[in-house]
Amino acid sequence: MSDEVYVLEAVRTPVGRYGKGLAEVRPDDLAAHTIRALLDRVPGLDPARIHDVLFGDANGAGEDNRNVARMATLLAGLPTSVAGATVNRLCGSGLEAVIEASRIVQTGDGDLVLAGGVESMSRAPWVLPKPGRAYPRGHETLHSTTLGWRMVNPEMPSEWTISLGESAELLADKYGIGRAEQDAFAVRSHQRAAAAWEQGLFEDEVVPVPGTDLTRDEGVRADTSEEALGKLKPAFRADGTVTAGNSSPLNDGSAAVLLGSRAAADEVGAEPLARVVSRGVAAVDPDVFGIGPVRAVRTALRRAGIGWGDLTAVELNEAFASQSLACLAEWPELDPEIVNQRGGAIALGHPLGASGARILTSLAHQLRRAGGGWGLAAICIGVGQGLAVVLHA
Repeated sequence: MSDEVYVLEAVRTPVGRYGKGLAEVRPDDLAAHTIRALLDRVPGLDPARIHDVLFGDANGAGEDNRNVARMATLLAGLPTSVAGATVNRLCGSGLEAVIEASRIVQTGDGDLVLAGGVESMSRAPWVLPKPGRAYPRGHETLHSTTLGWRMVNPEMPSEWTISLGESAELLADKYGIGRAEQDAFAVRSHQRAAAAWEQGLFEDEVVPVPGTDLTRDEGVRADTSEEALGKLKPAFRADGTVTAGNSSPLNDGSAAVLLGSRAAADEVGAEPLARVVSRGVAAVDPDVFGIGPVRAVRTALRRAGIGWGDLTAVELNEAFASQSLACLAEWPELDPEIVNQRGGAIALGHPLGASGARILTSLAHQLRRAGGGWGLAAICIGVGQGLAVVLHA
């Protein structure tokens, strides 16, 4: 059994906009690319040594073909002896994969595990339920699998099955978060992301996808402003405050993370980026899913034995500005200046199954560039859940 688990390497694709830069790439190929790119960075690793491959994927209904982890492992050219399993905790799937992989290493079941996540929201299919009786005479309904609820069980309380955007509006109401505050938060996300790209801060983690022209995160708008965002109409309520500009977009992307023990790191010649110290999971009412990380983060910090003031960097996935600001309101001890220092999902994008692995990848590289310290990755999850991971470098 190993008491310590390390992030040995981590990479991600640039994030593509819906229908744009990565839309022609299948999700299994996206995942296979990040697996190959990660292994290229650890030349001392024989791929046959990998105990398992765990990938998050929030859809699974299309070309991800139910078990995208296994498909991508085979497409990446790994030996058929390397297993693969796909996990689904919706928006948290990529971080869930990393968490499960870290437990495998910590318990001694395997000393090298590859984790990650992938999503092609552009290529998410429509699904058609089978009719309840033969030879139906009426019209049938195609359901989009891109985002949100579909084919809802009628026993589910209606207040829980509201849209994600309406939930963001509820949090804005509950926490008194106005339109101007949300737009300012969104502008900061874009400005920080643009500055990070200009300063070369993403070069260590981003691996462009062959056959595409995309080299940077496609949704970053360096020239946006509060004035420009203020002209957008509310997206979910006629009198609401949540807009397309202060929400994360629909995206495509993938990320991969290699986790292992200290002995395994030495064996393959990898200098760890960071150590996985603790994890946290929590759940809340589905209609306020955005505050799911609140208790998860407190749990992870307590298990790590640290406080808010010990943190060097925080990666909080920005599903919506109102949601992120609601979480920050619940963490008054946290310095907001260390949150998403390189921008967040409003600018960088939110490819659902990949996002958790993406924020952990960015956090690990950020800690290395900072010369070490404590880091926190946290993500909200549709239907009312949250995950958190504490790293130390």
